[in-house]
Amino acid sequence: MTSHSIPFNRPSRVGKELEYVAAAMQAGHASGDGAYTKKCQSMLEKILNVPKVLLTTSGTHALEMAALLLEIQPNDEVIVPAFTFVSTINAFVLRGARPVFIDIRADTFNLDEGQLEHRLTPRTKVVVAVHYAGVGCEMDVILPTAKRHGVAVVEDNAHGLFGKYKGRHLGTFGCLAAQSFHETKNFSCGEGGALVIGDRRYAERAEIIREKGTNRNRFFRGEVDKYTWVDLGSSYLLSDLLAAILYAQLEARETIQSKRRRIWEYYHRHLGAWARDNGVRLPIIPAHCEQPYHMFYLLMPTSANRDALIAHLKGHGILSVFHYQPLHLSEMGRRFGGQPGACPVTEDVSERLLRLPFYNDLSVADQARVADAVLSFHA
Repeated sequence: MTSHSIPFNRPSRVGKELEYVAAAMQAGHASGDGAYTKKCQSMLEKILNVPKVLLTTSGTHALEMAALLLEIQPNDEVIVPAFTFVSTINAFVLRGARPVFIDIRADTFNLDEGQLEHRLTPRTKVVVAVHYAGVGCEMDVILPTAKRHGVAVVEDNAHGLFGKYKGRHLGTFGCLAAQSFHETKNFSCGEGGALVIGDRRYAERAEIIREKGTNRNRFFRGEVDKYTWVDLGSSYLLSDLLAAILYAQLEARETIQSKRRRIWEYYHRHLGAWARDNGVRLPIIPAHCEQPYHMFYLLMPTSANRDALIAHLKGHGILSVFHYQPLHLSEMGRRFGGQPGACPVTEDVSERLLRLPFYNDLSVADQARVADAVLSFHA
């Protein structure tokens, strides 16, 4: 069998997406900042208890807005885990920043907070905390460490909407946070994101940056009699048609999260004994973290085992994938001084990690096929 009858990811509908898209069309407002954009933003502000949420065209663009709001300048340093997606650091490099790659913890694959103090310099402007797989970084260490040095903390919470660290929602710790609504995320409108503003001092300027550097929103509120160009900016507004899709998904968040929890727990329950017998490590979720069930991965004993299992599953019509390659060893990373051995945990994990199919509508029968195929493999 060569075709993937069980894909790695498949976007899914919860019911009202097309109804809401039709309503947005009928209302005559398909561009950004329409009724559904405002509904999504209001819902997220209330749930997360933050001053402001602004929908964006992607999580990447939310990070770019953060870089603009924090006034990143050439040669400012931004500390970022070496094990993350390129957008995490690209947003700051676009403003001239130099990435400082930090290694990850061996348990959660999050930024190793124990190394943070030694990586900070007078040029450090930002620390980006990436909540890998929606499992919270150790914010109780990261925040005070950054504060002592006058450094901003931005959360890349692309994986972690509605996840919690010590009872508090991820994406609400830093002054700014980025969310993603890409089709691979728990809640999706195909492409989309959000900037979560934890410090209200950034709220008004964020609106301006998001509206191409104009004070258009103030004009619509009747605060000025015309709008004009007042700051740097770009077009970061999500179409209200996509916001309509997202609103349907956010409305059904409990149903979606219940499905994803069932999928995650099925894998964990059925693969536990096999993993122990084959030297495979399953995800580790610290007791003080509440995950949003974003992904399920296997940490194989060797890279050869990982590649063999990917091929084995492919032979059963199942698509599994590896994840991030070490950023410090990429072509761009090496330009900024990245060298082999600089982030050993990242280098090791990236060679051994495998992600299993995980999407909202993954049926019990198909998941059983995945589990059975894994169980028939011996590392």
